[in-house]
Amino acid sequence: MSSSIRTAWIGALCACALLMQGCSTTVAYVANADSREISVVRLDPAQGNVEVVQTVAVAGTVMPLAITPDKRFLYASLRSAPYTVASFAIDGRTGQLTPIGSTPLPDNMANMATDRSGRWLFAASYGGHKFSVAPIGPDGVAGPASTVLPTGKNAHAAVVDAANKHVFVTNLGSDQVMQFAFDENTGVLAPGNPPVLSSRAGAGPRHLVFHPSGRYAYLLNELDGSVDLLAYDQARGALSALKTWSTMPPGFSGKPWAADLHVTPDGRFLYTSERTSSTLAMWAIDAANGELTLIGHEPTETQPRGFQIDPSGRWLLAVGQLSHALSVYRIDATSGRLTRQASLPVGKNPNWVEIIDLPGR
Repeated sequence: MSSSIRTAWIGALCACALLMQGCSTTVAYVANADSREISVVRLDPAQGNVEVVQTVAVAGTVMPLAITPDKRFLYASLRSAPYTVASFAIDGRTGQLTPIGSTPLPDNMANMATDRSGRWLFAASYGGHKFSVAPIGPDGVAGPASTVLPTGKNAHAAVVDAANKHVFVTNLGSDQVMQFAFDENTGVLAPGNPPVLSSRAGAGPRHLVFHPSGRYAYLLNELDGSVDLLAYDQARGALSALKTWSTMPPGFSGKPWAADLHVTPDGRFLYTSERTSSTLAMWAIDAANGELTLIGHEPTETQPRGFQIDPSGRWLLAVGQLSHALSVYRIDATSGRLTRQASLPVGKNPNWVEIIDLPGR
């Protein structure tokens, strides 16, 4: 049986099962850079088992992915020339992808995210030192950038707050986070107050996540392997540094290479990944002040650039750029510790994971 026929057969079985169950399904999307494909992976929310239900070829080296809040569309940044964003429609029952458009990007984009309305696509360019905003059409296709702004050195990620009023862009090479006021009606950005949060020299701010409470954020620093607790003034859209912890495992003596971080939906636990040691650090979050307590370190896939937590907060999926595989971990609801549940080969150089629940439509 050819791979294309097998993929279609699995997809049909998956769709039939969902129709019979009449319930939601959990789907993960994995960007495989070197094999130039996206793996669509079905996660069993009860047992943590995973299976590939579709493999979608793309026209370039695929890395960051972004999904609209309504879960109808997915965007993939292709980081080989010519730089483009590929737009896909998400099947509401199976989660499978259908290509609907391809649009030029202003540069090689290391990160993408949509705003909370799903009408705008943000992108940050590490090598181009710039940040862009592009409109998303009613058909779900991302359009050409309407705004391109210069940043500090090595823009790495763009994050919008829960109110959709402020956007933050990490600058790894300049040790700063740029802060913008954002108009969701026009897509226009204006410098925040203050316009920049400065970090420690040589820290390398990489990724930023907000706590579900909206009172705090956590900033992962690639170059010194640390995580910062930041207070968030929601009215002003301003971040301020409170405390810092090392994410590195005990006895580590190499060069830190921190990669990703995510908070569980209930706000109780934070996880960070580090590529040199190939570990996931597990943290408990103090509900009163946002401070972290280290739970421990879990060995994971080799060179874990990306991972994600499912919407239920029960499962963590991590991929290894050098192991070319995905691992599923059960999150203990009491302790926050991870237990490996399943593993799955995917494409070459998997680096990015997104997960959604689909109610069926």
